[in-house]
Amino acid sequence: MSVDQVLMAESFVVHGRDEGGPFVLVSDHAGRAIPPELGDLGLSAQERARHIGWDIGIDGVGRKLADRLPAVLIEQVYSRLVIDCNRAPGHPTSIVQVTDGTTVPRNQNISAQDRTWREQTILHPYHARIRQELDAHVAAGRQTVVVALHSFTPSMHGKQRPWHAGLLHNHDSRLARIMIALLQKDGLVVGDNEPYALTDTSDYTIPVHGEQRELPHIEIEIRQDLIADDAGQTEWANRLARLLPQAWQQFCEQYGENA
Repeated sequence: MSVDQVLMAESFVVHGRDEGGPFVLVSDHAGRAIPPELGDLGLSAQERARHIGWDIGIDGVGRKLADRLPAVLIEQVYSRLVIDCNRAPGHPTSIVQVTDGTTVPRNQNISAQDRTWREQTILHPYHARIRQELDAHVAAGRQTVVVALHSFTPSMHGKQRPWHAGLLHNHDSRLARIMIALLQKDGLVVGDNEPYALTDTSDYTIPVHGEQRELPHIEIEIRQDLIADDAGQTEWANRLARLLPQAWQQFCEQYGENA
C-alpha cells in the first residue's frame, strides 16, 4: 500500500510511504493517548508521561526512519496503560494493574466487558492494519521484513542498564544476529535478548506477524535517554536507515532472499 501522508484511525497512525522496499515498521508503544471513556486512568500527567505509559522517543525515531528508508510505519497511538498491544489478549500484563511500582486505579478489577472493549477498539484494529500491510506485500510476491521498534528505560528496579540498544529474538535469530554485529561495529554496547528476551508468551507482535508467518523479522530496543530529544532521534533514525539495508543484504547473501 502506498501512503503519502499520515493517516489517522481509531487506534493507529500510518506514516511514511511504500516505495517498494522490504521493510514494514511497527511500533506497539509509540503513543500515550487515553480514550475519553477512561479519563486519566486515575493517574497524574507525570505518571502517564513516564516510561510506563509509552516507549519514550520511539515515535520520533520511527517516523524519521520511515522517511529515510522509505517505508510504511504503523504506530499504536494509545498508551500501553490502556492496553499493551505487544501482549496477547488475556495475557496477565495485557492490562496492567501495577507497573514499576505505580498502581493504575482504573485498571483494578476491570470487567470482562471493559477488557473486551479495549481489545476490540484498540488491540485488534492495530494488528489488523499490520496484517493488511503484510498481506499486500506477500500477495505482490515482495521481499518482506517486519521491524518492531521499541525503547527501554535506562534503569529498572535501581539497576542501570548498560546497553545502548538491544536486539530481541526467539525462534529465528538470523537477522537479529547480523544486526547485533553491525551495531557493535558502530561502537555500541548491544544487548543480545537484553534488556528483555523475546518469547512465545511475553511478546505478541513478532510471534504473530513475524514467526507465525515465517517472515524475516527484527525487534529493536533503544535506550530512552539516547532518543529523548530530536537530535538523538535523528541520530538513531540515520543509523538504522544505514544499517537495516546492510543487514538485509547480508541476510539475503547468507540465506537467500526467500529464506
